[in-house]
Amino acid sequence: MTKQLGIVMDPIERIQPYKDTSLALMLEAQRRGWTLHYFEKEQVFLKDACVYAHAQQLEVFDDHDTWFKSLNAAAIKLTDLDMILIRNEPPFDEAYLYLTQLLDLVENQGVTVLNKPQSIRDVNEKIFAAMFPECCPPLLITQQIQQIRAFLAEQSDIIVKPLNGMGGQGVFRINPDSPNTGAILEMLTNNEQTPIMAQRYLPEIKQGDKRILMINGEPAPYALARIPAAGETRANLAAGGRGVAQPLSERDQWICEQVGETLKAKGLFFVGLDVIGDYLTEINVTSPTCARELQAQTDFDPCKQFFDLLP
Repeated sequence: MTKQLGIVMDPIERIQPYKDTSLALMLEAQRRGWTLHYFEKEQVFLKDACVYAHAQQLEVFDDHDTWFKSLNAAAIKLTDLDMILIRNEPPFDEAYLYLTQLLDLVENQGVTVLNKPQSIRDVNEKIFAAMFPECCPPLLITQQIQQIRAFLAEQSDIIVKPLNGMGGQGVFRINPDSPNTGAILEMLTNNEQTPIMAQRYLPEIKQGDKRILMINGEPAPYALARIPAAGETRANLAAGGRGVAQPLSERDQWICEQVGETLKAKGLFFVGLDVIGDYLTEINVTSPTCARELQAQTDFDPCKQFFDLLP
């Protein structure tokens, strides 16, 4: 019997197909004979204790101009699916929260939901890394500007960023000579109403912010080192960084060993670790990317591994 895959994600017509991991996962599922059902979080609803979605059945293509075709559209009962992939990008807002709560109900009725909705709720992608202090650089999470200034005085060179951002948005590097430190901190903390993260600046970023994909608690054999563009602090591909695949170092392997069992225990099946030099900086659990780049540059296919290791 054909397996039924649901994928909830941001609008598929807006993706960049050549680098979109959600599309890569759908292509692999289709190759394996799965039927694809795509919907957005706004299209999920509950009626009479059943969770539904207004979904489109898709055919997908590895084509930069035409990457999907809608075969039909209908309201489907999500418990009729075999598996649902949550692939919405941050921010983790109220709509995202309610989506995970609705998908809890579906999971409780026997459908595999990846990543586990409760764990997506429980885990902030910036704060989660602090569960593994031996892996992390010096960091501070606070909304108090004076504390951040004291941390800056200690470290001399720091990165500050919002706790709920992605793609390098809202990331600033500041040092004691930065002329706009006050304005940056006031903006990011919303005048001390919102906590942010400060981390010691790691000059190894020039060699790349490594994305390591973890699948069922095990690392891919290659990382994608995202190297900043000239004159840019941020290495994110969305901010102009260049991705270069490279084998994991011994330190990379060690970091993966420290976090792997926790990821597996939490049902965080597909995760992206961000590592700069010797330090873990973030753990991405909502919609980790970089599968397409690893497919193109190495002999390893994360999407094949994903489906091979499904529970």
